[in-house]
Amino acid sequence: MLRLSGGQVESLFDGVLPVEVRELPEDLAALDALLAESRVLEPVERAWERSARGRGRPTIPIERFVRLMVVKQRTGWGYETLVGEVSDSLHLRRFCLIALSERVPDESTIRKLCRRLGPAVVEEICRTVIAGALRQRRFTPRAARIDSTVVEADIRYPSDLGLAADATRMLAREAAKASGLAGPDAPRVVDRTRATNCRLRTLNRTLARRTGQGKKTALRLTGEAGKLVARSVAEARRVAGRLRQRARGRGAQTKLAAAQRLDEVADRADKVVGQIAQRVAGEKITDRLVSMSDPDARPIRKGKLGQPTEFGAVFQLCEVTENTRRGARGLIVPAASQIGSPNEPDLLPTTATELDRLALRPRDLALDGGFFPASVAQQLPGCERVFIAGRQSAGSRRTDRRLARYRVGCEGRISHLKRRYGLKRSRLKGHQGARTWVA
Repeated sequence: MLRLSGGQVESLFDGVLPVEVRELPEDLAALDALLAESRVLEPVERAWERSARGRGRPTIPIERFVRLMVVKQRTGWGYETLVGEVSDSLHLRRFCLIALSERVPDESTIRKLCRRLGPAVVEEICRTVIAGALRQRRFTPRAARIDSTVVEADIRYPSDLGLAADATRMLAREAAKASGLAGPDAPRVVDRTRATNCRLRTLNRTLARRTGQGKKTALRLTGEAGKLVARSVAEARRVAGRLRQRARGRGAQTKLAAAQRLDEVADRADKVVGQIAQRVAGEKITDRLVSMSDPDARPIRKGKLGQPTEFGAVFQLCEVTENTRRGARGLIVPAASQIGSPNEPDLLPTTATELDRLALRPRDLALDGGFFPASVAQQLPGCERVFIAGRQSAGSRRTDRRLARYRVGCEGRISHLKRRYGLKRSRLKGHQGARTWVA
């Protein structure tokens, strides 16, 4: 059952608290005013299944969930840390609309609800907040800052043997979960994790001895691990087929869901087998899978000295502000992203579409050095001034000085946004002595 509001928050205990405790800090008070609108929860209500809105166990209040996720995004805490910190803080309790006599929702409840809603609902909530700010606060966006950065995935350094070990373990685990649904005479998936880990340890010992035979041994052991994964994939697909055959009557949807999960893991493992075959054959791998648990992560090379290759996804941030003064604050539109390692102009059409969707028409743009004037003029034709870092300057001295001041503010503000929103190990490129005026 969908529950949007949690009812009254204040109680008799709040009357004895000091005034400093009952009043929210300035930043939380501003967020509280933005999230107080009833329209903020409309995307959640639209995305919720109509048949489940009035039936089943009640959810936690959605307004409370949204505010908890705002705190989590601002602080970068994990779910368990979030629950503990909100429980101990009176200010955070009042901001999240949790009374002193109530318990903070469990971290598993918050995690499951976040997974159920998905990123599309979060982006729609962001658009609703931006529309409310434009309508009520008379916010007029005249400038925009756009930059792309790599958001690293929470994975270990990938290797083909390590991926093979993960694939065999995940296939055996999913098959074990579905063994009760497949029946007593169903085929089983042999857990070959021990065999692949044995080859991984053998390779590590070979490389540690520095005998010069490391490459040949690595190819041989990796090829053997690929054959083990291929056998596990074939067994997993047979189990999935048996689950679909038994999907009749009561419990059919549960069996179909288990078969779908098993097929998803088998597809990823099959891609690992293909990568191993390409490596053994000496072929180039163009779209490499680097994690079984995060299939969207890709290797991204940005040319950094400390970390030349990062593993994750590229996000393009766009902040709209009222003016081009240094340190101007604004609003962040939903970030554009793409699997792989796209260039700056590749994500610009998505950002331009997002600005059009929100009816935002910035006149001044400050961009990173990876953009090209032609692509910017094509995707954002209404801009009067475009400032691209690292390119040749053209224009009046007064305009150059103003845009140079704007560049300093952009650099500091975007770096602050990256730290605030948890975008690690990222920095702007080509901003040394950059002044550009492109008509």
